[in-house]
Amino acid sequence: MNEEQRQAYWRANTALIRNLLIVWALVSIVFSILLVQPLNAIQFFGVPLGFWMAQQGSIYVFVILIFTYAIQMDKLDKKYNMDKLDKKSNTDRRD
Repeated sequence: MNEEQRQAYWRANTALIRNLLIVWALVSIVFSILLVQPLNAIQFFGVPLGFWMAQQGSIYVFVILIFTYAIQMDKLDKKYNMDKLDKKSNTDRRD
């Protein structure tokens, strides 16, 4: 892998992390803290939505973000052939 490919891989990796952190911040700060009062006017399964987002919804979103990161990084690794590099380096260590 040349330097240009490494930089492109790292840019894609940091862009993915940045985007997922933005979602995390929106859910944890904006929806669960700043907008809790307006969201409480909406009922969700018989519970105020703001309360539900602060207690349960944010946890669900965080778990979804973890799976999203794992899936997207797997695709990114395959795109830049990083999965093949890992296998090659593992076999080199065994020799």
